[in-house]
Amino acid sequence: MLLLTGVLPLPFDIYILRFPEGSEIPEHVNKIKTEKHFRLNIILKNASSGGVFECENSIWETNRIKLFRSDVSNHSVSRIASGPRYLLSIGWIKNN
Repeated sequence: MLLLTGVLPLPFDIYILRFPEGSEIPEHVNKIKTEKHFRLNIILKNASSGGVFECENSIWETNRIKLFRSDVSNHSVSRIASGPRYLLSIGWIKNN
């Protein structure tokens, strides 16, 4: 669910994401042309089993907070075996 989007001071978006049981996100990179795309993911609720976030080159990472460049780092979420996973995802684009 998109909560907010804007362009000042930088283009940004804020989502709350629900990952139901059985879902997964395969490894990918979010390509953009010339800017840098940053994403801060805050895990609001972990799945009971599965749903592990993997990122090739995180900028900063704890159990619940993941900051990374989604335009250059391969990232994925493993299949959720049980229970939903909830995430607050904040992204912004910075010109080079």
